[in-house]
Amino acid sequence: MLEKFFKLSENKTTVRTEVIAGITTFMTMAYILAVNPDILSAAGMDKHAVFSATAIASIIGTLVMALWAKLPFALAPGMGLNAFFAFTVCLGMGYTWQFALTAVFLEGIIFLILTAFNIRELIVNSIPMNMKHAISAGIGLFIAFIGMQNAGLIVNSDATLVTLGSIKESTVLVTLFGLTLSGVLLALNVKGALLIGIFAATLLGLPLGVTHLPAGNLISTPPSLSPIAFQFDFSEIFSMKMLIVLFTFLFVDMFDTVGTLVGVASKANMLDKQGKLPRVKQALFADAVGTTCGAMLGTSTVTTYVESASGVAEGGRTGLTALTTAGMFFLALFLSPLFLMVPPAATAPALILVGSFMLSPILKVNFNDITEAIPVFLTIIMMPLAYSIAEGIVFGMLSYVILKVLSGRYKEVSPVSFGLALLFILKFYID
Repeated sequence: MLEKFFKLSENKTTVRTEVIAGITTFMTMAYILAVNPDILSAAGMDKHAVFSATAIASIIGTLVMALWAKLPFALAPGMGLNAFFAFTVCLGMGYTWQFALTAVFLEGIIFLILTAFNIRELIVNSIPMNMKHAISAGIGLFIAFIGMQNAGLIVNSDATLVTLGSIKESTVLVTLFGLTLSGVLLALNVKGALLIGIFAATLLGLPLGVTHLPAGNLISTPPSLSPIAFQFDFSEIFSMKMLIVLFTFLFVDMFDTVGTLVGVASKANMLDKQGKLPRVKQALFADAVGTTCGAMLGTSTVTTYVESASGVAEGGRTGLTALTTAGMFFLALFLSPLFLMVPPAATAPALILVGSFMLSPILKVNFNDITEAIPVFLTIIMMPLAYSIAEGIVFGMLSYVILKVLSGRYKEVSPVSFGLALLFILKFYID
């Protein structure tokens, strides 16, 4: 049944490979179950209810990706977007979390409409091939940077913004152990190398005080959603402040999702000869449905996770990978203490190694053409430095259009790319 539905043989994969890939993806993104409630509780939302909303919204979005798009990508409330929700909209601008939740709900509805009319698919397909390769490489550096931060290998510095952390720290030692073990297993072609590395690093963290065993029962009933579900405030729906907040949510989510889909698919050689991702419309519907349902449940914008690259690196190629990840999120609802004991230092090696894997598409870029090379470079470098996939795409696409036009090669720029450039300029003006 699974073979026929997901066409495993056609995609040169097996049930075992897909399941391991799905578990690996979950393990590298499970931190969202702990982090999202912490962030949104700062806005006044019930922390325990947000945990349930986060898990259920992730299940819904990932199931749509698994069963309809049949792609190996997982979804959950997005990092960055949740911080914008809590710290900018609520704490910074002074709006209620109900106001912010309403903006997220409207965003989901708009995305459903844009996807139904193929507008988002048109944007994905309009990105030049070299830029798609650059997005993959940029995401690679970005998630490797995240992994190093999670481990304490890279820390903040007043003098130089970032600097090397203390190698003597227990979290760094756990990460370096996991990184070494996973690297050796990968070199020996051991299946599930990243997942084995995560579990081994988690175990090492016990005597070092990095991993903490859960207290009490491992099985628990999911917290009630009643404090936050369907808590909308439509009184400001036509105001300018709602428009500004809504535009920001739309912009960041659209290009984070587009960047993740294109970048991870490029690494997995899932793009066709025209550089298009099969069933991209269904994939875009997944985050639109996830965002809409997530807002109703009581959580911030749901988006496709860049950590999906870890599952792809383990060989995940079909929706069975995403289905497995959705199943893990379901288990997490009842086994949250067990899943949340895995420390960030143990998942960091997987993120760092996957980051290195995602650099390979850059070999396909023609760096002799300056009008291609500069946009590619800006895309890659801006993602980790600006801490945003969306901003990397903005700088890359803007420079692509400007260089092509000013060098007299404007015919190489599609009408959609021109439209995107204008949209990006408008975004800077609104900011």
